[in-house]
Amino acid sequence: MQEVIYLMQSQQWFFLLTVGLVSLCIGSFLNVVIYRLPIMMQRAWQQECRLSLTDELANSSKQTGSSNDTFNLIKPNSTCPHCQTPIKAWHNIPLLGWLMLRGKCASCFAKISVRYPLVELGTALASLWVALQFGATELGLLYIFITWVLVVLIFIDIDHMLLPDQLTLPSVWLALIASVMGYTIAPSEAIIGAVVGYLSLWTVFWAFKLLTGKEGMGYGDFKLLAIFGALLGWQAILTIVLLSSVVGAVIGSIQLAVQGKEHSTPIPFGPYLAIAGWLAMLFGTDIQTWYISLLS
Repeated sequence: MQEVIYLMQSQQWFFLLTVGLVSLCIGSFLNVVIYRLPIMMQRAWQQECRLSLTDELANSSKQTGSSNDTFNLIKPNSTCPHCQTPIKAWHNIPLLGWLMLRGKCASCFAKISVRYPLVELGTALASLWVALQFGATELGLLYIFITWVLVVLIFIDIDHMLLPDQLTLPSVWLALIASVMGYTIAPSEAIIGAVVGYLSLWTVFWAFKLLTGKEGMGYGDFKLLAIFGALLGWQAILTIVLLSSVVGAVIGSIQLAVQGKEHSTPIPFGPYLAIAGWLAMLFGTDIQTWYISLLS
């Protein structure tokens, strides 16, 4: 193991090759998490409410399947969503499998969403970018893992407007532990950053609700910003919020216009927050310098 670590640190090409290949495989697994985790959460909620919501469960189970069946991130094996034919191992090879099948199921020839290979490729490219920026260091490996978590959060929020606690809360604790181990900022700064990250959006949430009677965002957004606060410190919070708000307003307005929806249509804020936070992880100092130069 020491030889592998030394090789990664001394030979950048080997480190980047390892990160790229591993991240492609991880991207394939992230597709599974993006699809299955919300269903697993829904089944858990159904199980908790089974006695009082019997009729509703009978209807919703037609869409999500019986909650008594084993359904987690490992089982059952992957199948075609159209014909339910099990997917062969070589068809599951990240990126190459989709290309070999030409984007169609090998059995029923139904189209396979291009999002699957894009998630795999995007995960690999984003991880490589982090690897190039930080190298084979503890901080680099931590940021690569956080990148994987952000990919899942982005697409689950797009699909379900949900940022699961199963991902956000452990990430906050991971960031705090990393600070204690000396990989990131000082522990005191990480704690203050997490608190400021959470409470800043929490305050905006309640101010907006008291003024309008509506909820402008979800609690998952607070926890997502707390992750970045714990990683980067409270000083990065304003930059992340401003960047995510600008990007969200522009892209969200374009998206609603293209889809022909009203501006009152809710859109997930988590993806923009995640992208802004990821950029702050990589280029935080440069972004803050550029922003200050605009104000001066």
